[in-house]
Amino acid sequence: MNKYDEFYDSNRWREKKERILRRDRYQCQMSKRFGKIVEAQLVHHIFPLREFPEYAFENWNLISLSWREHNKLHDRTSDELTEAGRQLLIRTARNNGIAVPEKYTRPVKRGHGNGRPRTI
Repeated sequence: MNKYDEFYDSNRWREKKERILRRDRYQCQMSKRFGKIVEAQLVHHIFPLREFPEYAFENWNLISLSWREHNKLHDRTSDELTEAGRQLLIRTARNNGIAVPEKYTRPVKRGHGNGRPRTI
């Protein structure tokens, strides 16, 4: 079991996750932004846990989501944030008076057919 499995299996996380789901009325907060009521199935770290363990239990860094919306925020191949995930991180940072990490202000690199990434 790695340290992230241990984190997500801890009593502290399970209790925190339940509090966040209750706070958000068990509704996906990204769907709700667009007027849709969708059941939340998980709690997402807006600032990724691997990079920002210091924010792991901060209420402002946690949001209830459906799996569908969660998958829009992460590239499942690289486990990096997608552009939507980056924009959510930037909005959250600004709303909470936190400096936006430089990594998230640079353009996203995407492939363009020949196996080499390009900056857009």
